[in-house]
Amino acid sequence: MGEEVVLFGTRGSPYTCRIEIALKLKGVQYKYIDEDLANKSPSLLKYNPVHKKVPVLVHNGKPVLESLVILEYIDETWQGYPILPEDPYERATARFWAKFIDEKCFPAIFKSCWGEEKEREKAVEEVSVVLKILEDELKEKKFFGGENIGLVDIVAVVVGFSLGVYEEAARVELLNKEKLPRLCNWIDDFLSNSFIKESLPPRDKLIAYLRNRFKSGNASK
Repeated sequence: MGEEVVLFGTRGSPYTCRIEIALKLKGVQYKYIDEDLANKSPSLLKYNPVHKKVPVLVHNGKPVLESLVILEYIDETWQGYPILPEDPYERATARFWAKFIDEKCFPAIFKSCWGEEKEREKAVEEVSVVLKILEDELKEKKFFGGENIGLVDIVAVVVGFSLGVYEEAARVELLNKEKLPRLCNWIDDFLSNSFIKESLPPRDKLIAYLRNRFKSGNASK
C-alpha cells in the first residue's frame, strides 16, 4: 500500500505506550521517533503546533493528536484486532472509563508520588478511592475489555505499568494486593501479554530517570 506511519513519542510516557500497544495489536508497521521534550524537534512543532507535545501519529503525512483520539483513529483505520467494542453502548462505556483514567487516576497517581508535600497526602487518599473504583469495575473479568485487551486496558497502562514504576521510584506504596486482588491479577495478566511487553520502556532505566528528575525524594515511609 506504500503507507507511511510515524509515531513521535518519548520513552516512559504512558501516553506514548498506549499508541505503541495499539499499533502492535493491529500489526501496523511504523517508524518511531523519540523526542527530547526539553529540546523539541521542528517536526514535532510542525505537526502539533497547538500543544507541542507527544504522542503524535503521522499517517501519510497527516498528523493525529491526543492519545485517546489516536487510539480511536487506529481502530477505525486498520482492520484486525478490535480495540473498541462494536456495540454502541459498550463503546460509550469504554470511552467513559478511558476518560476516568485520564482525568482521575493518572493525576492522582502522579501527585501522590511527585506532588508538593501539602498535596501528596490528599492525592494518596484519592488514589485509594479511584483504584477501588477500577477494582469494582473489573468484577470477574480478566481484562476491562472482557477476555481480551481493549481500549480501557490500553489506557490503563498508567495503572498496569507506570504505577509500579512510580511506586518504586518514589518509594511509596499505593497498590495493596490484599485490598485490591482483582486489580493486581489484572496487572499480572496485562504485563504478561507479549504485545504489552514489547511496548514498554526498560523499567530500571525509567526508575533511575524518575529518581534523578525528582531528586527531592518526595516520599520516605
